[in-house]
Amino acid sequence: MSNGETILIIEAEEARRSFLQKLLQDAGLSSRVLDSTGPAAQLIADADPDVVILSANSTQNGSAESIYEIKEKQAAKVPRLIVLTEGGAEQRVRALQLGADDVLGAPWESEELIARVRAQLRQQRALGELSRKVRNAEESYQVAQTAFQALAVTEKMTRDAFSLERILKIGVSALLALSLVIAGIFFLFSRKADKETRRAYMVISQLERSVQTQEQLLASARKLREDPNNADVLQQKEQLQQQTETLRQKIAAPGGGDVNELRHQLEEATGRLTKLEGNAQSAEAVIHDYAPSVCLLHVAVAFNEKSSGRRLRYGGINPDGEPLKDSDGKTVYTTEGKAPEVRADFFGTGFIAGEGKIITNHHVVQPWWQNDELKGILEQGLDPVIAEMTAYFPNEKNGIPVGISQISEEADLAVIHADLSVLKRPILKLDARKEAAVSGEAMISLGYATGLDAILARAGDETVRQIVSTTGGDPKLVLTELATRHLIRPLVTQGHVGDVLPDKIVYDAQTTSGGSGGPIMNRQGGVIGVTFAVVRGFGGSNFGVPIRFANPLLKH
Repeated sequence: MSNGETILIIEAEEARRSFLQKLLQDAGLSSRVLDSTGPAAQLIADADPDVVILSANSTQNGSAESIYEIKEKQAAKVPRLIVLTEGGAEQRVRALQLGADDVLGAPWESEELIARVRAQLRQQRALGELSRKVRNAEESYQVAQTAFQALAVTEKMTRDAFSLERILKIGVSALLALSLVIAGIFFLFSRKADKETRRAYMVISQLERSVQTQEQLLASARKLREDPNNADVLQQKEQLQQQTETLRQKIAAPGGGDVNELRHQLEEATGRLTKLEGNAQSAEAVIHDYAPSVCLLHVAVAFNEKSSGRRLRYGGINPDGEPLKDSDGKTVYTTEGKAPEVRADFFGTGFIAGEGKIITNHHVVQPWWQNDELKGILEQGLDPVIAEMTAYFPNEKNGIPVGISQISEEADLAVIHADLSVLKRPILKLDARKEAAVSGEAMISLGYATGLDAILARAGDETVRQIVSTTGGDPKLVLTELATRHLIRPLVTQGHVGDVLPDKIVYDAQTTSGGSGGPIMNRQGGVIGVTFAVVRGFGGSNFGVPIRFANPLLKH
């Protein structure tokens, strides 16, 4: 290494010792190995390294005492300490509590170890530079004190006492100023490191709101499955048919319960079924003809550091596949190495509106646009970027990568492009005529409300359990499984146009987050708008962008 930095490897097993030395050598790092099993502190004092890689079971006194000796009893330069352990979380936490600067549990990746070594070298370099400056300041101060004493004696022996006193004051003032500068540098360094840590914690605390564990996914799917509002018109029809048949059987069976109450329930269910069957005729035609052209959009957002352009990543992954945490139980983040990126997953809806063109919302393709939850992250020195954007169509086993073509400056609309030639799906007809959207007339909404949760809710319990268990709850893997099983299809709901305004269409068909970007259609199958704003949870006052705002985007 150009500046003489050295890594010391303390490992009792010869094979692992040789492997670690070759790994560091291939990475251009200078290293030494010790096969002695003597006291670790003495071995390190003799070698005077910058970084020590210590196997937790490679010293006579045990890893705990070794770590304590290295960090507390070193008389010379205190090296940065990386502990390699084959134990679980308890042993890693113990090592950090005893003073280890970093802990890596087995099995570990070679690239991750190199990245961590380099990170510790940088920190050692910064601390060394700071120590050098403080040492120089102390030496300068001693020189100044000596000069002050000499000048005080000389003052009695010369006629220039006043001038010498003034010069002395200037020198002392300069030294004090230098000390203040050094103290300021140390303060700024500490504050910057603390600020970076707080920023990373803030990012994760906000991003993890959208991450669900396996148990949470199962619970969400079960809850939505029990909610009749989550069913589309065809499912509601099937549920009502089953309900009426069950009520008839109870009425016919002796001792089936209060006959009058059962008949009242049957009348209500039959009335709802009759009304739904009448309304469902047009919806069934829309589902058959146009639902295959409505896709689920998965947008994965990553974050770049503004100052360096580097991607925000986890500090590492433990053997259980979870992000590494520090001694306070907080996740570790970095902008270096090759650990997994920190990502946030968002879902929306889109539909085919031209050759290779899909219409959706601006806030779907750029989730940070007008998003108050992500605003805090943007103010912490991070730039959001699209890491992946994929469209999943009904009855397609694979997702299709998509990219942004045009974003409207007038409304919450965007057009994305993709190779759709293999799909052979119909292009939805856009109806921008004034008479196409009339207050009080029936309308149909298609979309993927609640994203993954609603799709999982429409699958059986055992299917959901298999998918979640196989994928570990990872959104991308879950979507792949759903596509393979042909479980991706939009939710279709019916309602009426409440009001038609110059910049929005108000309607009462139920939808929620995830349904953004979905088409709003009239009974003739024409798209009259695009859903862009919904209430929290299913509700009856939702908004769509009139489709005429999309026409300029499709001309490019």
